[in-house]
Amino acid sequence: MYRYKITIAYDGTNFAGFQKQPKQRTVEETLERAVNKIAKKPVKLIKVYGSGRTDAGVHALGQVVHFDIPFNLAETAMLHALNSILPLDVVVLRAEHVTSEFHARYGTAGKRYQYRLALGEFVDPFKRNYTGHWKFPLDLKLIQRALPDLIGKHDFTSFCASGGHTKTNIREIYEATAVFDEKQNEIVFEFYGSGFLYNMVRIIVAVLIEIGSERRPVHDISRIIEAKNRDEARGTAPASGLYLKKVYYPENFGK
Repeated sequence: MYRYKITIAYDGTNFAGFQKQPKQRTVEETLERAVNKIAKKPVKLIKVYGSGRTDAGVHALGQVVHFDIPFNLAETAMLHALNSILPLDVVVLRAEHVTSEFHARYGTAGKRYQYRLALGEFVDPFKRNYTGHWKFPLDLKLIQRALPDLIGKHDFTSFCASGGHTKTNIREIYEATAVFDEKQNEIVFEFYGSGFLYNMVRIIVAVLIEIGSERRPVHDISRIIEAKNRDEARGTAPASGLYLKKVYYPENFGK
C-alpha cells in the first residue's frame, strides 16, 4: 500500500461537516468516493483520515487528509485524478507521497483558523455563506487589547461546546490577531494553537464581539477561562465565517 497526504480546500456551505454521517453529504464521504473510484474496486473500502473535523457550514483553506492506495501514482497524477472526479466545492491543492508513519490526525503539531466577520447594517447576499455578520458598533481596539489573555496554555472548558470528546480541555494558543480589512469591511480574526476544542474558535469570537461592543470588560476572557463553565462564555459565532486555514506538522511547525 502507498500512503498519500493531500491538502484540500472546500466550501463548507453544502456539506454537513467533514465527518461521515448517515444520509448526509460530507467532505469525508465525498473524498472516499473519489479515492475508491481511482482504486477501481479495491478488496476493501479505502478510508480517508482527516486532520480533524469541521462542522456544517465551516470552510477549509488547508485541510489535510491521508489515505493508503494499492498502487503507486505520481503525485501530479494523483492530484489531477482526484480533481477530475471531485465536485466543484472541493479541490486538492497538493498531493504528496508520505511514509506509513505519517498520520493526518495524530501527527498534527498545530492548527491555524481564520474567522471573517462582515460589518455593516445589512447582510451582503454574496457573503452570507462565507462570513459572520455584525451590524452594531464594534471597537477593534478593545478586541485587540483582549487577545493577549488567550495566549498560553489554559484549560478552555468554558470555550468548549457540549458534544466534544477529548481527553483534556487544555490547549495552548500561540497567536491571536484581529485586523480590519477596509476593502471588504470585515474584521479578520486568526488563531494559531496546538489544537482547538469543539466550537472553540466560534465561542472565542462571540466573546470578543461582546468585548468590542462593550458588553463585557476588556479582560473578561481571563475570568471566563478560570470559571471552567461554558455558560460564562454564552454565545457562538456562526459557522459561515470560520475557515481551517492551515494544519501544522513537525516538519512545518511554526512556518
